[in-house]
Amino acid sequence: MPNPAPRGSVTLVLGGARSGKSRFAEALALETGLAPVYLATASVHDEEMRARVADHRARRDTRWRTAEVLLDLAGALKAESSAKRVVLVDCLTLWLTNVMLGGEDVPGVTEELVAALGHVPGPVILVSNEVGFGIVPDNAMARAFRDHQGRLNQRVAAVADRVTLVAAGLPLDLKLPKESAE
Repeated sequence: MPNPAPRGSVTLVLGGARSGKSRFAEALALETGLAPVYLATASVHDEEMRARVADHRARRDTRWRTAEVLLDLAGALKAESSAKRVVLVDCLTLWLTNVMLGGEDVPGVTEELVAALGHVPGPVILVSNEVGFGIVPDNAMARAFRDHQGRLNQRVAAVADRVTLVAAGLPLDLKLPKESAE
């Protein structure tokens, strides 16, 4: 495993479905030695999603504190981030779904999130799906989602200290903190 994130840093972990990105991000969070806070963004509407959430919960032991955040992710980061805690957001893709289905202003809430990331006192790790590797969706809503997700990932990656792509359980660092890259 790579070195943990330093205090006040922002790490973005990207990957496809079932790539291992969440497990990688969880391990990264625990390596900091700080109290881990899990900001869960999933809305549970069916049994399949309930099972996915249960799988994620089962991996986390009693060290983790979990808070459900469906829309106000910037506010939750402000409330939960601390020099004594590492915050893991899993995931931006489900949060974006909530934002879009809630009729929120996607560019506006994206900028609120990016602004909040600029003021976190402790490390934050964000998990997101890379959805641009697939086929062009066949409907306008799916294309809008793909486009918003790509722009969201770009905005977060631009302010992140570290960006890691996970494929087949293997991490590939796309961006490292300046002191690590030298």
